[in-house]
Amino acid sequence: MDASELYDPEFRELIKSKKPTIIIPVGSLEQHGAHLPITTDSDIVTEIASRLGKKCGFIVFPTISYGLSFEHFPLTEISIRDVDYRSLLWNILLHVSIMGVNLNSVIILNGHHGNLKALDKLPTYLKPYFSLHQGMPRCYSYWRFMEHEFDHAGFVETSIMLAISDKVKMKKAKKGFTTKGLSEEEIRRIKKLSTERGGFPKVAKNGVWGDPTGATKKDGEKFLAEIVRNLAKECQT
Repeated sequence: MDASELYDPEFRELIKSKKPTIIIPVGSLEQHGAHLPITTDSDIVTEIASRLGKKCGFIVFPTISYGLSFEHFPLTEISIRDVDYRSLLWNILLHVSIMGVNLNSVIILNGHHGNLKALDKLPTYLKPYFSLHQGMPRCYSYWRFMEHEFDHAGFVETSIMLAISDKVKMKKAKKGFTTKGLSEEEIRRIKKLSTERGGFPKVAKNGVWGDPTGATKKDGEKFLAEIVRNLAKECQT
């Protein structure tokens, strides 16, 4: 259920009686080519969190719509420093814990690849502040729950956005960088470059990794169903 539908007495009673799972979606504000809005990562992870929450009876908190996108500079990227990002999450988790939620019941659902390093460091950052019985949140990146190779503003993201938004400008969709025909060594080198500050536009000049021109709403719905289904299995294990 959406946290915006809950009121104080109801929320406190839920925590006390049902000990619910809480989802904190995290996204980014960054370029996604000329055809997708800069809120794409946040839009997608918000939708997935909402569907997962409804399927499993989880409480979905508002999305943190800013992340670490320094790799996209000088294209649009509104980023938070690593230390500030972890501090923001620490503050949220602290108050959730104070209210009586065991942090094992908190899922941080990630929608942006650039957030991974900060999220991987999060348990180490949290340990000095939280005791063993308070637990640790679980972090999941949604694209790891689908079989299709992921992209950036390519076929996958564009298809998903077609399924959830009316803001996709398909007439402006252009094929971007692809790894077809490259050696594994070259692909590894390029992927590393694309994650460095300002590296992504050096690899994908139009801001697109993949080919969005064949994207469809139908494919987007298939991806969403697969992701939510697999996430639900993982979360309920």
